[in-house]
Amino acid sequence: MYRPSKKSVTRELRDYAMITISMLSYCIGWIIFLLPNNISTGGIAGVSSILYWGTGIPAQLSYFAINLVLLAIALVVLGWRFCVKTIYAVIMLTVSSSIVGSLYHEHWLSDQPFMAAIIGSVFCGCGVGLCLANNGSTGGTDIIAAIIHKYRDVSLGHVIMFCDIFIISSSYLVLRDFERVIYGYVVLYVTAFCIDWVVNTMRSSVQFFIISEKYEEIGHRINHEPHRGCTVINAQGFYSGRDVKMLFVLANRRQSDMIFRLINEVDPSAFVSQSAVIGVYGEGFDRFKVRRTRAPKENP
Repeated sequence: MYRPSKKSVTRELRDYAMITISMLSYCIGWIIFLLPNNISTGGIAGVSSILYWGTGIPAQLSYFAINLVLLAIALVVLGWRFCVKTIYAVIMLTVSSSIVGSLYHEHWLSDQPFMAAIIGSVFCGCGVGLCLANNGSTGGTDIIAAIIHKYRDVSLGHVIMFCDIFIISSSYLVLRDFERVIYGYVVLYVTAFCIDWVVNTMRSSVQFFIISEKYEEIGHRINHEPHRGCTVINAQGFYSGRDVKMLFVLANRRQSDMIFRLINEVDPSAFVSQSAVIGVYGEGFDRFKVRRTRAPKENP
């Protein structure tokens, strides 16, 4: 019988805690800044906003109901692994929106809709980015895009972008105000920028090349403190002609200070090169992102 390790359980609990914080951030941006100022956003939150303005149905109720239908379809098509954290995120956003909506009765920035759009989209974008960086999903158009991508070789980003533009444009049918639609496009752009910034910041990695006569001790310290692997590379100094051992290390950016500190403790005269890397995939980092391709049709 499979028993999860303590490390995997801790990682899962951390993911759920960060998803909770991310949904609270999204809730603040949506319920406090965007919804009261009649500014639409993308995704199911945008659809719920339009229904609220047009019919008076509480946005959190329609948000939960629509996602419930989409998640039921996703469970059949995509499997439960895709849906577990999405279900949790949807429930957290629904609950937090209900609580914030019942407690918050003021109308902030009613005379400054552009500022409301900027501040609201920053909260929403950081919330979604934090959720994605911790292996979560906010559901909605993400589910639609994942289902379409399973059967058609279409970019997920293009599907989500098309859905969001259509939803924001549809808000004109209820609001009858092109200015609010433009603010919605501003929200879409700023939200996308914040999502990319948060995800890239949290998942950014660095690589080290370390040359030191005490490479073994440095390698052991890196193995045990930041828990990162090291690769020993046989090198030769071009000028001196001496054979040297060089350590190659990949780590998360937030571990850089720890690695520099322990190198300084072991060998302050070590030669160290640090550089940023675009992506690191494999054990301890991100999973491989391989785009599926269609099998070529056989000629009759």
